[in-house]
Amino acid sequence: MIPELKFSKAPTSAAIAKVYGDLATLKASSLPADWLKVMEHHGYPEGEWIQVALAPGAAWLYIARQAATRYGVDGEYRALEEFRKAGYRLERLCKGHKIKCLQTEFQPSQGHEALLEGLLLSSYRFDHYLKSSKKSAAGKASTEKELKRLTVHPVNLGKEVLLELLELCRAVFKARDLVNEPQSVLGAVELAKAFKAMGKESGFKVNVWNHARIQQEGMGGILAVNRGSVRPPTFTIMEYKPTGAVNKQPIVLVGKGVVYDTGGLSLKPTAGSMDSMKCDMAGAAAVGATMQAIAKNRLPVYVIALVPATDNRPGGDAYAPGDIIRISDGTTVEVLNTDAEGRLILADALHYAKRFKPELVVDLATLTGSAVMALSSHATPCMGTADRAQTQAMVDAGFRCYERLVPMPIWEEYGEMIKTSVADLKNIGGREAGAITAAKFLEHFTNYPWLHLDIAGPAFLDAESTYRCKHGTGHGVRLLYAYLRHRALMPKAPVQAAVSRASSKFNKKSQ
Repeated sequence: MIPELKFSKAPTSAAIAKVYGDLATLKASSLPADWLKVMEHHGYPEGEWIQVALAPGAAWLYIARQAATRYGVDGEYRALEEFRKAGYRLERLCKGHKIKCLQTEFQPSQGHEALLEGLLLSSYRFDHYLKSSKKSAAGKASTEKELKRLTVHPVNLGKEVLLELLELCRAVFKARDLVNEPQSVLGAVELAKAFKAMGKESGFKVNVWNHARIQQEGMGGILAVNRGSVRPPTFTIMEYKPTGAVNKQPIVLVGKGVVYDTGGLSLKPTAGSMDSMKCDMAGAAAVGATMQAIAKNRLPVYVIALVPATDNRPGGDAYAPGDIIRISDGTTVEVLNTDAEGRLILADALHYAKRFKPELVVDLATLTGSAVMALSSHATPCMGTADRAQTQAMVDAGFRCYERLVPMPIWEEYGEMIKTSVADLKNIGGREAGAITAAKFLEHFTNYPWLHLDIAGPAFLDAESTYRCKHGTGHGVRLLYAYLRHRALMPKAPVQAAVSRASSKFNKKSQ
């Protein structure tokens, strides 16, 4: 369960976590003498939580690590990332010591929000398929309401800022839940139902097309990939259009929704490949959860999200290498590998986005192994036709939330690699520049400013990675939210100005 944020004074029995910007600030504070002796005994280490009082009234002190190495612009945001990681370690300390009430303090205040962000995101657990270790007197598993969760009392941090952060973290949790659900539970139909429930609860419109409507629209990419499945595809259209939105033309988010990918007839090997392919709809989960976050926090920005969804199976009348299919814009595609299916369903969605005359289209997709080989799980390739200002604003948003982007080219020469003599395009380029040729394929279906984010690396992790946790990370939600929040302030701020949630005017809810 996500920790509860309290805005009242913490009880005297609460555990305490204090962060200091440097050693001089710590020594100048009015800390108890015995606490300072403990810190002196440990040599005043930077970047570590040092316990200076025992539970139940536990206390930890932390001196911020001074950056030793900077990698260009990355160094400007590295300090905040260190605080998020400190939040992860603090959450684990609270769990290990069974702390239920915590007061957090920052001197100076910069970085407090990042610390709480790391703590909140680290509290995620996907455990509802486990037998509960706690039993009620009647022998039944305890409900969530019966279980106590961590309560956090932040000192000197605005309620409005914290409420916005809390909703953003809840949206990340939702994306993680969707990705972590097994395909036997979450197919294309169930994913669309989840989006409908999110829209009803958060305040955005959701329209779902069934197989017949997809066929009527001539979405040949979705229909081809779905041919080997016994379960129908869906196409979901989500819309958030608040009164007073800063943009008349919508920003359109497109998420790849392959709910399970076997590779089709070009079958994947199981170990380290097919066994994690329930995550192939991570892009869809991210755009849906982003809609939840912006609606909950009432950002004044007009956004539409599109999710083409199906599984990719080798059964029935599955499409095969050598087939030629027709996308909804009339483009013919020679299929040379049925495991390059994501770009086929995205093609239909990107063509459909044209009717909105969008300000910008951003697609998120776990698209290629090439992206993973190039950047591992630490960053995402970013490609497209958006102008310099739009691209830089997205890159800056990535640094602010530390879901970093690496711009890559999609020059005309790469288009030669997806040409074929029997159709307009082929769906795979070759061994070289795989992430780029996939993007070059998608570009064919756009006529608007567009960015493609290949999140194959950071979307699903085999091992725990601090506050990103293990398995579904919810990657992309914080990135898109940071960009859209910045866009909501653009009439009042330069395109590339950094934006802090501390200046939020959007979240007027009270609790």
